[in-house]
Amino acid sequence: MARKQRRFEQLAAAATKPTEKISYQDPFQQQVNKKLEDVGQKFEGKGKAILYGIAAAVLVLIIGVVAYSYMKRSSGAAQAALGKAIETSQARVTDQPLPAGSTDRTFKTEKERADAAIAEFQAVADKFGGSVADKAKYFIAVNRLMSDRTAGIGELEAMSKGSSETAKLAKFALAQTKADDGKYDEAVALYQELAAMPDPIVAKDTINFALAKAYEKQGKKQEAIDLYFAIAKAAAEAKDADGKAMPLTETARDAKDKVTQLAPDKAKEIPESTPESPFGN
Repeated sequence: MARKQRRFEQLAAAATKPTEKISYQDPFQQQVNKKLEDVGQKFEGKGKAILYGIAAAVLVLIIGVVAYSYMKRSSGAAQAALGKAIETSQARVTDQPLPAGSTDRTFKTEKERADAAIAEFQAVADKFGGSVADKAKYFIAVNRLMSDRTAGIGELEAMSKGSSETAKLAKFALAQTKADDGKYDEAVALYQELAAMPDPIVAKDTINFALAKAYEKQGKKQEAIDLYFAIAKAAAEAKDADGKAMPLTETARDAKDKVTQLAPDKAKEIPESTPESPFGN
């Protein structure tokens, strides 16, 4: 949970920098795709309720990634209110007493934290309205997955039908949720819709990696291999503005590992990416 807080603090600090186009790259893949897989293996056979709670917690984790883009375009008061609600949604869940002098806010359960965050996001939506309200409602839907999963899914479904940035993020979160529920056909359809968009907000590699994982679950091994291979090969061949090889992203490294695991011979076709050292030879 400390890592979540540090991530939010970094994003909040970044919000003071000049406006620039945001590209949601590895944070989604690292914090959603990989963590869902890891916790799924760890808690396999221990009941869907546990998996649902963990998966929802991971989805809440990603809201820190989009917070920067949202808050930088809001007024100071709206930014502060949204930031406070995000801090609540990422507060630690523990039944251990805090160290003397600590002012950190904690909750005993994920549901208790989600309910508190939802109340704060709703207050933001009611007070500021407009685009800020839309963003707060997205956060409400994601948190609702831990409080009332069915209602949270319904809210994401309704929100994902538009073409706004918030709608695209909701569609991605909904696809992740469908995949976690084992509804791979629905998840694949959502990922494919996002992948076909010229600007899906979430990085295309992130979407395609998630789509490949869903293909794996469907038993479509070759389709999964092809996507993993495309991600890894493109990244390995990428050059910077000076024509130098670029380091592989976390997504690309994971995709390469997947190809190596599923099709070792195919993996040999992926070029080795060897970026030059900034310190020279």
